[in-house]
Amino acid sequence: MADYVLSCCSTADLTKEHFERRNIAYVCFHFRMDGKEYMDDLGQSIPFREFYQTLADNPDIDVSTSQVNITEYLAHFEKYLNEGKDILHLCLSSGISGTYGSAKSAALIARERYPERKILIVDSLAASSGYGLLMDMLADLRDEGKSIEEVRDWAEENKLNIQHLFFSSDLTFFVKGGRISKAAALFGGILNICPLMDVDHTGHLVPREKIRGKKTVIKRMFKRMMELVQDGPEYTGKCYMCQSACLEDAQAVAALIEEEIPALKGKIEINDIGTTIGSHTGPGTVALFFYGKKRDN
Repeated sequence: MADYVLSCCSTADLTKEHFERRNIAYVCFHFRMDGKEYMDDLGQSIPFREFYQTLADNPDIDVSTSQVNITEYLAHFEKYLNEGKDILHLCLSSGISGTYGSAKSAALIARERYPERKILIVDSLAASSGYGLLMDMLADLRDEGKSIEEVRDWAEENKLNIQHLFFSSDLTFFVKGGRISKAAALFGGILNICPLMDVDHTGHLVPREKIRGKKTVIKRMFKRMMELVQDGPEYTGKCYMCQSACLEDAQAVAALIEEEIPALKGKIEINDIGTTIGSHTGPGTVALFFYGKKRDN
């Protein structure tokens, strides 16, 4: 067994069971909805179905999120440092959240208290189950016997190879978060536009294409994957997806991929978009993640 802990935040959007099975530690973000504070604890405090139904029924609801703070990170790290374990923690993309800075600050304090321990912090430049896919790949390396430094170095070298593709059929919460203008959303709604988005090399979510109709954007998402995925139809790696109360749309994308990439490592894992990221996307978002060409723009 490795003498170090792999750690991330709940925003990696894998299930509690997945984290436990792969022996990946996590620390929770927070969100506030209609004046009540919740932990982003993988659907334990509030089931995802209930969360997204509340957003759908109340588009003007006051919902906000807060990142893990320095004190929380320090307490999380010390759980394992007190057990004599080193720790490698990957943060949600700095292009989306300031949590990377908080984790680094907590690590500085922890190193003073535990000078004999290694506390390594990496900016994943990834989000949601793309962040989760990267963590799962690191767990594979750990289980192969790689050292904490070797796993850290692999993460730094390969994190931009984790490709992210998103589309949404409901732009309400993208407008609330300032990612899409009200005028663009109104125009898009009239024309049934579903924007295709990705995460760029700086870790920011970027709208790339305006596509008319859900069936068309599903086909375009698949085509874009085939342009970017490692080894094209011969891809043998993992592929994850997540969705916010639109499972059938995610399953439609997954069916296309599984038919055209028969060498895929296992069936596509479809997760729920967690409550932190879901507070900004709202219902109706489908996301796809895989290992491919390095993101360079």
